[in-house]
Amino acid sequence: MRIAVVGAGAIGGYLGAKLALAGETVTFIARGSNLEAIKAHGMRLILEDGTELQAGQVLATEVMAEAGVHEVVLLTVKAHQVAPIAAGLRHLCDAHTTIVTMQNGIPWWYFHRHGGEFAGKSVRAADPDGTIARDIDPARVVGCVVYPAANLIAPGVVRVVEGNRFSLGEPDGSATPRVQAISAALTKAGFKAPVTDDIRAEIWLKLWGNLSFNPISALAHATLVDICQFQLTRDLAMQMMREAQAIAGKLGVTFRVSIERRIAGAERVGAHKTSMLQDIEHGRPIELDALLGSVVELGALTQTPTPHIDAVYACTALLAKALATQHGRLQITHAAVGQQSPSPQINPSHP
Repeated sequence: MRIAVVGAGAIGGYLGAKLALAGETVTFIARGSNLEAIKAHGMRLILEDGTELQAGQVLATEVMAEAGVHEVVLLTVKAHQVAPIAAGLRHLCDAHTTIVTMQNGIPWWYFHRHGGEFAGKSVRAADPDGTIARDIDPARVVGCVVYPAANLIAPGVVRVVEGNRFSLGEPDGSATPRVQAISAALTKAGFKAPVTDDIRAEIWLKLWGNLSFNPISALAHATLVDICQFQLTRDLAMQMMREAQAIAGKLGVTFRVSIERRIAGAERVGAHKTSMLQDIEHGRPIELDALLGSVVELGALTQTPTPHIDAVYACTALLAKALATQHGRLQITHAAVGQQSPSPQINPSHP
């Protein structure tokens, strides 16, 4: 199977390397030093147990028009990065190409083949000006919820933190040949890739944690275990989850686990920095609208009050604006012994 991985970061690198090692023909769409490293040496994986794998038989390019047509496109960039590259994806596709969306949060295609009163409605927070909808035919889409955690620790080098589950699903819940074939390829590569008949329930289950833990961690500079073991932030996360659950319920989604169990699962992960906190510390744009703005929008759509989500969204949006305006990053650092601890500061980012 010819598979293009658009976005050779942590998750894209993890997927592409293992698929290539399993015998699939993989093309990475990458740029900068990461692209040069992949061209020179392929993609290196460091697994949870320290085992290292090298996927050398891969192709890599920055220009999608040079890559040719693929059967499957794994779209592994972050949600706010989809619109700028959406038009270029056509170069990877023919009439039969499937695009697997792997972004966190509510996707732009959420109401495609949804049924009911909201069928076909756009999600403005995910696609504000309709760019993605114009450039990507939703009929191509297979949804995917990404559960593993991994980090790109150097150009062309991915360290897997934990997990290997990628849940797949058609927007209408059907078990089509294409989603079964993608599942089979991922399974052959060593991943868990179940096909669900309710991909939206899977989206909400992961979003449940992302919409609460990610912004709280960014605002408080706290790890998952810190948030869960500090009663005030634990309670805040729980209130945000309750509001999200009410929205999802009005859209026909049922959660298969309780809020308490979801929080306990996050606590067990331990001293892990969420992706949003890592982005804040490195001065990168954050997935704010996909994770929170979209939920605020769906709350208004379903006439569901979201006071806790609204407040956290407002504070995180202001932080993101300040960092973007000053081209900065925000970190808490250890003070020297015997000196007064300085207040956290926004420091200029350096490439």
